[in-house]
Amino acid sequence: MKLLYSPASPYSAKCRMAARHVGLDIEDIRTDTNAEPPELIDNNPLGKIPVLIREGETPIYDSVAIMHYLDRQSGGKLYPKKDEKRTEAEVLEALCDGITDCLLAIIYERRFRPEEKIHQGWIDKQWSKVVRGLDYLENNLPKTKKLNGGHFALAALIGYLELRFAGQWADGRPNLSAWPEKFAKVFADYDSMKSAG
Repeated sequence: MKLLYSPASPYSAKCRMAARHVGLDIEDIRTDTNAEPPELIDNNPLGKIPVLIREGETPIYDSVAIMHYLDRQSGGKLYPKKDEKRTEAEVLEALCDGITDCLLAIIYERRFRPEEKIHQGWIDKQWSKVVRGLDYLENNLPKTKKLNGGHFALAALIGYLELRFAGQWADGRPNLSAWPEKFAKVFADYDSMKSAG
């Protein structure tokens, strides 16, 4: 199997960490989405990463679909077996991915619009969602005893915050700021696999 990814993509980071954690052998293929290479476009008509390419089978995208596939392939090592615990992990993953969506909306607004057309009101609205989400996480962090998909989404989110919003999110959130250190004690490859530009 091959995973098309970008080093700066938090969704890619989540899937790469999860695959490593459950012991699946997946070749990472660094992919420039702006170049729209055929291997990307032919396997995901949206031209987005990550994409999991399987020999002789249909490709899988987006990150949530990939995560659930990794869980099935690993015999259920990525999400809890009990329904309520699994739901908690899935909701944590959804929250972290949702915060990440807002962060990306801010980045794209600044990066792809001419300066005079940047809509600060839109940025402020997205940032207010980020703040609410991070404040919630500060007071509701998951234990790191047994890792699941939600943990990897949170680790990817924090890696992306550090990459693109360093100095803008950690003040007043000591628990969230310290969480990556706890996570790294359980998942040793965190520093090498989190979002990195």
